[in-house]
Amino acid sequence: MNKCKKASNKCIFCQIVKKQIPALIIAKNNKAIALLDINPVSDGHTIIIPKKHYCDWQNTPPKVLFAIVKLSYKVIKILNKSLPIKPLGYNYVSNQGKIAGQQVFHFHLHIIPKYKENEGFKLDHGKIKVKKIGEIYKYLTI
Repeated sequence: MNKCKKASNKCIFCQIVKKQIPALIIAKNNKAIALLDINPVSDGHTIIIPKKHYCDWQNTPPKVLFAIVKLSYKVIKILNKSLPIKPLGYNYVSNQGKIAGQQVFHFHLHIIPKYKENEGFKLDHGKIKVKKIGEIYKYLTI
């Protein structure tokens, strides 16, 4: 896991929050901003970022995560009401760590509308050797 880095002038999302670079913002609240992704996977692909810099989900305070969840609810209403073709579903995705595909180390939540089963974002369940679920459960219970 990468160490959590502090905000810097190089963080694209910090620059968006400071209005140093433009973004197509569709909704916001006191703690977060929702904007259209510049490299969308589907029409209406939106990302929600906290206004303060936190590198990932794990390092974002619960009150900020709650504000992001509330904003995601508003974004879904906007997308459902405004898009010419209504999405059939949504993916909510946040990658944590380089190994998981995180590219910008400022927490963000993707909201990806789905229009067809095999288009847009897809989960690829790669085969790995996993332990039996009962064994894992023993590790996780107190």
